[in-house]
Amino acid sequence: MRSDETKAGYQRAPNRSLLRSLGLTDREMKQPFIGIANAWSTAVPGHVHLRQLAERVREGIAAGGGVPFEFGVIGICDGIAMGHEGMRYSLPSREIIADSVEVMVESHRFDGLVCLGTCDKIVPGMLMAAVRTNIPTIVLTGGPMLEGCLGGRDLSLISVFEAVGQVAAGRMSEAMLGELECSAMPGCGSCQGLYTANTMACITEALGLSLPGTAATPAVDSGKLRLARESGERIVGLVRDEVKPRKIVTLDAVRNAIRVDMALGGSTNTILHLLAIATEAGVPLALRDFDEIGETVPHIASMMPGGPHSMERLYRAGGIPAVFARLRPLLADLPTVSGLTVHEIAVRALVRDEEVVRRLDDPVHAAGGLRTLTGNLAPDGAVVKAAAVPEEMWRHEGPARVFDGEQAAMAAILSGKIREGDVVVIRYEGPAGGPGMPEMLSPTSALMGLGFSRVALITDGRFSGGTRGPCIGHVAPEAEAGGPIGLVRDGDTVRIDLVERSLEMLVDDGELARRRAAWTPRRRDLSGVLARYARTVEQAHVGAVQR
Repeated sequence: MRSDETKAGYQRAPNRSLLRSLGLTDREMKQPFIGIANAWSTAVPGHVHLRQLAERVREGIAAGGGVPFEFGVIGICDGIAMGHEGMRYSLPSREIIADSVEVMVESHRFDGLVCLGTCDKIVPGMLMAAVRTNIPTIVLTGGPMLEGCLGGRDLSLISVFEAVGQVAAGRMSEAMLGELECSAMPGCGSCQGLYTANTMACITEALGLSLPGTAATPAVDSGKLRLARESGERIVGLVRDEVKPRKIVTLDAVRNAIRVDMALGGSTNTILHLLAIATEAGVPLALRDFDEIGETVPHIASMMPGGPHSMERLYRAGGIPAVFARLRPLLADLPTVSGLTVHEIAVRALVRDEEVVRRLDDPVHAAGGLRTLTGNLAPDGAVVKAAAVPEEMWRHEGPARVFDGEQAAMAAILSGKIREGDVVVIRYEGPAGGPGMPEMLSPTSALMGLGFSRVALITDGRFSGGTRGPCIGHVAPEAEAGGPIGLVRDGDTVRIDLVERSLEMLVDDGELARRRAAWTPRRRDLSGVLARYARTVEQAHVGAVQR
């Protein structure tokens, strides 16, 4: 056992003395040491219940013959951080989380690891640490929140974001907005739709690193407590059998995860995170792989925000095992931390609601829910949640309305300066230029709330998993790095074609060359974490990993 490096032999008497001060017995000194990376806090709705889950994990580890050691991990609520300077810290926190878990695992020589988190950057950071340290690991995601309700209408966080635009348009009173605000989020858990947090939970289960059913089980369901106990027991078996993450997170497993993502129409952020996880695992992955897989996997679940179904509905329909059952002919049969293979899970699963998890021959869309685009506006690529784009906007041309930063764009949207047909371009919000690729949920939700149906938005930043409509992000290279998005001017015609997967500005090469000769980047005055991050982060098309 790795932990013997801290506790075996007479030379380790001082180490054992410190361990004994924690209350360890002679018997426990001989058992596997299991770390529990717990992102519990009272600052994040998706994490406020994790202390209770951690208690059940600890019980499971002890029952399985291991010794639990719990430690804390930071976590940001993207919804609370949205729309202000705090959002710039969200993506950098992914790297901090990965680093902090690595530091604890390596310094304390844990034999196994249970990662306990829920929200947007926490789970990806934990997955990066799991494959980086490569000790036996199970991930227990905290589960989605129950739906809100007002006047018989199901609500989610996006209902509130979009209502801001309705107030600005005079279509909703501030008093009604207040009622909505108090009704949309009824308790603990990740936001209700297939936004980034829940998509990453589904990805984790599809990779094989969570027990079957973990992703969709609601935060308040007793099944989540049982999964916590079972995860604790199972991690000790994984340690004894030496089942390590890199045995599970292979190229085929990543491709399975992409298939599940495409079938569900998940968040565009999953592309960013899967690229980063693959980098840590030493798995070759590129943007083109997402398109290749997306062409062969139909979109079979119409999930929020582009569709009507919440994660609670997916849970009632059978969760990710039900999705496995539908996709079984397309999925590689691979091992998972449960001890069952992907196909064994699929065979045992039941699809309890065919309206939610549809058949392959009766899909929502014939191809997957995510697409990548390239062209002279995004030579290295951009991403869009095609499943959330109305079909009439799959092809669009319009005049560019250019803004250097989210705040300027938001002010223009709320003051009525955007018109139908416009293409809003928000730049200098990329990995280095933002820094941190802030999410643009406030502008996109405001556009929806104002009632626009033919306004597109393009950015070198990111979008929340809650974004819907013709919103294209992760444009690479970003403006700060000299990407063509930095050369767009007001009035330039921009052509978007999701069918042909292209993103072009209709400006001739000579004019672009003249603009480039006169271009200088916009620099932010940075310090601390953001300054270090901006100096070391890579571009979005390789996962915005740090050098």
